[in-house]
Amino acid sequence: MSSAPTVALYALAALAEIAGCFAVWSWMRLGASALWLVLGLVSLAAFAWLLTLAPTDAAGRAYAAYGGVYIAASLVWLWFVEGQRPDRWDVTGAAVCLIGAAIILFAPRAA
Repeated sequence: MSSAPTVALYALAALAEIAGCFAVWSWMRLGASALWLVLGLVSLAAFAWLLTLAPTDAAGRAYAAYGGVYIAASLVWLWFVEGQRPDRWDVTGAAVCLIGAAIILFAPRAA
């Protein structure tokens, strides 16, 4: 799988995971309806399914690379959904994580 579809897959997985967790957060911390739990469970199930499509032989490697994407996506969520702009340290940390994720995902491996 080339890099563009892989990045898109991880971005979709991150959106599904963050939305699912935010649904539970909304119910528990913001007083949203319990119906948010249903949306959260569906979203988290979609996240798990999407992550299984990652182009790697080892689940741990897929999860490790995904972690960097999740961090960056969480900051995008913070900004666009919660209305709090990430500061320079947030952006720097996310950039470091994305570099690490790229190394894990795209480094040449011995067969």
